[in-house]
Amino acid sequence: MLVASAGVAFGDTYRPECFVPAPETSTISYDAKDGPYKLAFVNGFAGNDWRIQAIQSAKAWAARPENAGKVDTFSIVSVGNDSAAQIAAIDNFIAAGYDAITFIAVNPTAFEPVIRRAERAGTILVPFDNVLDTDKVVQVNESQKELGALKAQTVMDILGGNAKKVLMVNGLPGNATDRDRRLGMMSVLEQVDGLEIVEVVGNWDTGTSQKVVGDALATHGEFDAVVSQHGSAGTINAMQSAGHPIVPMGVDGENGVRILMDELDIPGVSASQAPAMSAIALEAAVALLEGNELPQTIYLPIPQVKAEGLEAGVNYFPDLPKSFNTGTGFAECFAPFTPEEITGQDPDNT
Repeated sequence: MLVASAGVAFGDTYRPECFVPAPETSTISYDAKDGPYKLAFVNGFAGNDWRIQAIQSAKAWAARPENAGKVDTFSIVSVGNDSAAQIAAIDNFIAAGYDAITFIAVNPTAFEPVIRRAERAGTILVPFDNVLDTDKVVQVNESQKELGALKAQTVMDILGGNAKKVLMVNGLPGNATDRDRRLGMMSVLEQVDGLEIVEVVGNWDTGTSQKVVGDALATHGEFDAVVSQHGSAGTINAMQSAGHPIVPMGVDGENGVRILMDELDIPGVSASQAPAMSAIALEAAVALLEGNELPQTIYLPIPQVKAEGLEAGVNYFPDLPKSFNTGTGFAECFAPFTPEEITGQDPDNT
């Protein structure tokens, strides 16, 4: 049985240092259920390094001894960028008697019917990253608007608010994360008088970003600054190939991006949506199954470092793959994963 209540202050819910309530959120709890639990993670698109590491992080969470005893079955499936296929997969796990299902929603508006079916079956849903337009389930995220605004504000601060043309590299269209990050960026950039904003779709992918940014440079010439949701190594590579001067950038937290920022002395900020969020969603699912009360919307801290704070071996790792995401966990919730814990897991369906 779901119990919802309005209004929550920090400290009113279970482990608030980890499950931080978003402003003006409500709380949700369920009747406690005995473990061990059948858990599933229904991913959508799996075509970039972030999603792969999210899958690996979820498996790393399930493999830790303190979690393994709570898990009877842990299944992962990726269904592509198809909301109907994702809903069908969730329905299949509900029908199979799974206790909780985490997922990265393909479409934020399509899930009301499956939320009702899950509630009737006693299955807890915990979406994260690309969340839903609903207040009926606990959702785990960083503030996407804040993440977008952080990148845009940083480059504008470096430029003293004086810019004529900015390139914005957006993510995968049609989901809440891309939408809200763009809104956050635009909330800053639209305040700059006379600013031309050129937008391209990078799909959060390094190769795609490199191609579309290369095309934008060929069409529009030089930019005063760049803000990129993800796949920013491709953006930097395209600019280097085109001989573009170094300009302030708001970029993601992949290892290769931070290496390039430090090597090329690119001013700006590296801020990320940590793929280890997948593990926090599972942690939240188990907390709810155990009868704990959580905020309906959980906002995790945004992992970030400005260019002047980059340090090899501390917040980027020259010996690790460039695609490795530096957001390996949230210390407020549990000890972050070591790189070996993550890379030791495969990204396959289970």
